[in-house]
Amino acid sequence: MDDSVLILDFGSQVTQLIARRVRENGVYCEVHPFHSSEEAIQKLKPKGIILSGGPASVTAATGPTIDPEIFQLGIPILGICYGQQIICSQLGGKVESSEQREFGRAELRIVDDCVLFSELWNVRETQQVWMSHGDSVVKLPDGFRSVAVSDNAPNAAIADDERKIYAVQFHPEVIHTLGGKDLLRNFTHRVAGCAGDWTMSAFRQRAINKIREQVGDGEVICGLSGGVDSSVAAVLIHEAIGAQLNCVFVDTGLLRLGEAEQVITVFRDNYNIPLIHHDASELFLTKLHKVTDPETKRKIIGATFIDVFEEEAQKIGGANFLAQGTLYPDVIESVSFTGGPSVTIKSHHNVGGLPERMNMSLVEPLRELFKDEVRDLGRELGLPSQLVGRHPFPGPGLAIRMPGEITKERLDILRMADKIYIDEIRQAGLYDKIWQAFAVLLPVKTVGVMGDARSYDYVCALRAVTSTDGMTADTYPFKHKFISKVATRIINEVRGINRVTYDITSKPPGTIEWE
Repeated sequence: MDDSVLILDFGSQVTQLIARRVRENGVYCEVHPFHSSEEAIQKLKPKGIILSGGPASVTAATGPTIDPEIFQLGIPILGICYGQQIICSQLGGKVESSEQREFGRAELRIVDDCVLFSELWNVRETQQVWMSHGDSVVKLPDGFRSVAVSDNAPNAAIADDERKIYAVQFHPEVIHTLGGKDLLRNFTHRVAGCAGDWTMSAFRQRAINKIREQVGDGEVICGLSGGVDSSVAAVLIHEAIGAQLNCVFVDTGLLRLGEAEQVITVFRDNYNIPLIHHDASELFLTKLHKVTDPETKRKIIGATFIDVFEEEAQKIGGANFLAQGTLYPDVIESVSFTGGPSVTIKSHHNVGGLPERMNMSLVEPLRELFKDEVRDLGRELGLPSQLVGRHPFPGPGLAIRMPGEITKERLDILRMADKIYIDEIRQAGLYDKIWQAFAVLLPVKTVGVMGDARSYDYVCALRAVTSTDGMTADTYPFKHKFISKVATRIINEVRGINRVTYDITSKPPGTIEWE
């Protein structure tokens, strides 16, 4: 096992970004709940522990705390925001509500040398950081010293070099903190002593060994959607257990134009993997008839998907495991460590287990990876670049890109509009510069004039976002000429649409849900 770092999560919306930055520095890490016991932590054998931020206040009686024995393990600790306040509160310092709260960009002034700032910031330098706090540390525990301040945080960064416990009031994991990734690297490499040699090649072999150990001589059915996640999972599992794997491709009728045919061609022609194609499009349309609530759509699709799998599992006979492309964000978002509503975000995944009636166990070889890491693994496995680089496509498919009622007619309209949009993006050489682009068919019709006649047709919305980690995003800045060309093609070539609009909203730091 490579060197690892453990993140204890207090519910911050950017906890995943901490994990992402640590992994970018070549160190494997996992996110666990704040209430993890000292015994559970020792089993993981981390070389460092990071305490995340969180929405609670340590001044409140209900504020989450950690097992105090963690401070006695001798493992280096870094506290971030709420994590800093927990350290001070539980080690004898004092935290108070501040009259001057600090949210957004702030100027950090370095007042003393610290290993966190090595080859990064010097004493008397001022740096831009990102603050988000209403409480402040007003008294340090014994053994700590202040190494940085801001206008509203007299102890913006603190250090106990002897016990190797450090803490910052700001968020080094967000891009708004300049040099934040390097600060985290200083903690993982200089303080915790991590080698930074975690690679995708090493993960591949470890994952293969874990799959073999879990499955043994059992049979596995993989839910192959044709997207990046399930495709990488299928190829990885096949490399591990070969003919013990059967792939089932459920055509929900909610896929993009030509996608079903592409999945069949890629896996039957390029890989010696048994593939069952189950066309369940009519079943899904029937189940979704007149359903308009998006969360209800997700639940229906997830339940119907499982029903189809049960049917195919019985045909194959003897399948002990169901494999799926669950990612690390799916796992984290589906577990509310602090009692929040995050469990609803990934309701269309089977994160946490399958219905008992299926009598199967889940195989999720990608559940430790982020989206871009899955792409790296796909390249490591030799998957075609056009598949590995494909834009993310949600499990519920076009059902959540179609607010309102789902009908075959509306699906056909949306497929054509989406194909034109993506084709133009590819022709412009922009596809790989965009994280995700798609068309949405709005549940409204407008009156328009096309030629010499009036029309009463749907409005199509276009969206494109950029991202590096799949957890934060911003609008891609198309030129007006490009949008105009796409809109003209859609209106001319897709019957049923007479108006096109472009979504220019962006996603703030920490926002994860895409659609």
